[in-house]
Amino acid sequence: MAKIQQKISLFYLFSKKVVSLQIEKIGMTMINISLPDGSVKQFEAGVTPFDVAKSISDGLARAVVSASVNGQIVELNRTINEDCSLRLFTWNDAEGKHTFWHSSAHLMAAAVLELYPEAKFGIGPAIENGFYYDIDFGEKVLSSEDFPKIEAKMQEIAKAGVGLVRREVSKAEALKFFADKGEVYKTELIEELEDGSITFYESGKFIDLCKGPHLVDFSSIKAIKILSLAGAYWRGDEKRKQLTRLYAITFPKKKELDEYLALLEEAKKRDHRKLGKELELFAFSQNVGQGLPLWLPKGTELRQRLENFLKKVQKDYGYQQVMTPHIGDVHLYKTSGHYQKYGQDSFRTITTPFEGEEYLLKPMNCPHHVEIYKLKPHSYKDLPLRLAEFGTVYRYEQSGELHGLTRVRSFTQDDAHIFCTPEQLKEEFCKVIDIVLYIFKTLKFENFTAQISLRDPNNTEKYIGSDDVWEKAERAIIEASAERGLKTVTEVGEAAFYGPKLDFMVKDAIGRKWQLGTIQVDYNLPERFELEYTGADNQKHRPIMIHRAPFGSMERFVAVLIEHTAGIFPLWLTPEQFIILPISEKYEEYAKKVLSLLAQLDLRGSIDDRNEKTGKKIRDAEMAKIPFMLIVGEKEEADGTVSVRRHKEGDLGTMSIEAFAEKVNELVKEELK
Repeated sequence: MAKIQQKISLFYLFSKKVVSLQIEKIGMTMINISLPDGSVKQFEAGVTPFDVAKSISDGLARAVVSASVNGQIVELNRTINEDCSLRLFTWNDAEGKHTFWHSSAHLMAAAVLELYPEAKFGIGPAIENGFYYDIDFGEKVLSSEDFPKIEAKMQEIAKAGVGLVRREVSKAEALKFFADKGEVYKTELIEELEDGSITFYESGKFIDLCKGPHLVDFSSIKAIKILSLAGAYWRGDEKRKQLTRLYAITFPKKKELDEYLALLEEAKKRDHRKLGKELELFAFSQNVGQGLPLWLPKGTELRQRLENFLKKVQKDYGYQQVMTPHIGDVHLYKTSGHYQKYGQDSFRTITTPFEGEEYLLKPMNCPHHVEIYKLKPHSYKDLPLRLAEFGTVYRYEQSGELHGLTRVRSFTQDDAHIFCTPEQLKEEFCKVIDIVLYIFKTLKFENFTAQISLRDPNNTEKYIGSDDVWEKAERAIIEASAERGLKTVTEVGEAAFYGPKLDFMVKDAIGRKWQLGTIQVDYNLPERFELEYTGADNQKHRPIMIHRAPFGSMERFVAVLIEHTAGIFPLWLTPEQFIILPISEKYEEYAKKVLSLLAQLDLRGSIDDRNEKTGKKIRDAEMAKIPFMLIVGEKEEADGTVSVRRHKEGDLGTMSIEAFAEKVNELVKEELK
């Protein structure tokens, strides 16, 4: 048997040598393509990703959308002429969706050009869900009534299978082409590009400046929906012309579009702006100013309970609470680097009658906490020092970017800064991760990913600090995340300007992704402010800072929480745990007695003493999403009881006041376990 195996092996080697000699003789070059499963396949040079997909299976060839060759995403018809690693992307991959939607933006632009030949085009990127294109329609004022016509033209072009053809052009050729067409936005973009890096994509009559990659043709785009339009200043500059931004989404199957539109309808019901108004949580006033939220009594109750919840957790972990002013000397933020970073996004400086004195509305809390650290000398025995503050900061957001509580000009961060030694760094970072995980567990954010955000090694000038400190900080985050068993993704170029960070990306109840909570390692602010501590060796050393905000900002967190829960908050958090419904005016005194007793038992509620029928009061309480309705009448008053209804569940029967309070407290205890 061994001799047979040896002969087979020799024959295989001989055959391989013969094939290799034959290939060499006819001038063919074979290349090795490494696939994600570790296998290596041989193909002739000039093979395309589509050819590789087809060699694996016809099903994969039908499904594949784009590919990655040595980490660069390319079209399926791009030739491969040397050994490489190859990944194939389908619609189910994020990279595949990006290619699909980026190509769909070209499809929409092609349709618009046919319908409105005078239109001029800005940019049209893929976004998280779909794509948009910024378009100058000239004198035409586009409205939602025009959407069906554009969708029909897109369907027509897609059905015809119009291709997307890539072409490399010189800078001079590109400038001339778009200048001749009067495409001022494209020519402006080209002026900033390097010669030799410019490509066009041609799809029928529409030719666009684009680096790609794209679908080979539009035929796989089966379901199309233009979602909305908005005004968008060219390049985000309020001094430039306002273009029309068309938002849309496409899918390879109509069923998927139908599911997405149903999701949008559910999202509308959960919209925190709508629920915030209905539940009387917060409001905005033009007289106060855009992007400056007013917290109403119920919203303040909700927010304060969140703050108290975190304060208790922080106390258990050794944090000390501090408070700092809403403004600071502009030199403070110049030292920290925040003035340079946020200068364009900050409110203008505040001057005083004293010449040369300038203040700035606080863009970040960190410099203030640094100054607290500097007030006295520190030994290694004093560290870690953990300073926490619910500090309000201010950023100037353009009016078009403002959105409910998720994008505001004044927001409060659940900020804390930990000053520690290098030896303490990983342990402290792990403890912060533990706090974040406890918050997510308590509030039932169960589906999340931790994003390790690193700096862009090819664009280091936008970051503060040396390569050495960045490498140390990035390694600390990666190791701490691994120790806590987090599911992570790594994003290069997403770090803060002063250090790498760990961002928690949460999926809410209907599958939307939100960034909540951040932890950042910072070697740079201690250097800029010359922070010191005396080590065990009696020498001076720099502490390391950890910036952390588990909620991120109170405004954004509350907005996400409203939409995640659809306004049905956990019992421990909800502003009103119960409402008392007297069946007539005759029983209002008893209702007040019940309210007082429950308040003494640390429960929160109110009385609905309107002159309305009990049925209407119940319906209104259900709409207000109040967890419990306590109905009181003659029998309840005589027995010292309440008839209890639960939101969405109905009648729970009659209970004593003490039994009801005990039930609520047990449920709260269970939620906070």
